[in-house]
Amino acid sequence: MKIQVEFNPAAVAQYRLLGYENRALREEDFNNDKVDAGDIGAGHQVTAIYEIVPRGAQGWLDPHRYSDPGNRFEAKPRELAFVKLRYKLPDDTTSKLIERAVPAALLASAGAPRGDMAFATAVAAFGQKLRGDPLLGNLTYAGIAALADGQRDYYRQEFAKLVGIAGSLDTRGNDVAVR
Repeated sequence: MKIQVEFNPAAVAQYRLLGYENRALREEDFNNDKVDAGDIGAGHQVTAIYEIVPRGAQGWLDPHRYSDPGNRFEAKPRELAFVKLRYKLPDDTTSKLIERAVPAALLASAGAPRGDMAFATAVAAFGQKLRGDPLLGNLTYAGIAALADGQRDYYRQEFAKLVGIAGSLDTRGNDVAVR
């Protein structure tokens, strides 16, 4: 399976994919059926989390002198991104393609993550925190635990405990609240 996401610069100023740095695929290999990507078994799911900075908001990078798209991207002002998914069924040699536009209105109506998405966000943030990601800003272990709060599943509760333990062992002086 291969997934390609293209963000509309009229809507998104900056973006980054969290946690898949070692799974990058060259753009020219997306349509090449001889180049494999990740395998996803039947009944399994994959979650990809992008951090985005909406156009006009302050991001982590200074604006580039020549990055103002002007009116070049106004042809699709209602699109946030365009997603292409290419997959092969077992024993197939030719891939199938699914393409979908992501409406920009989803960004305007997005709220704080809840349920499974909050948990996935907490896991991604925890990984970034352990790596010392400077772009997390002032997100603390307590903040990560709060994202994962309210989980009833045993493994998710264990994750919350692990976040608390990591916070109690952090020697960098982060604001830590252990539960």
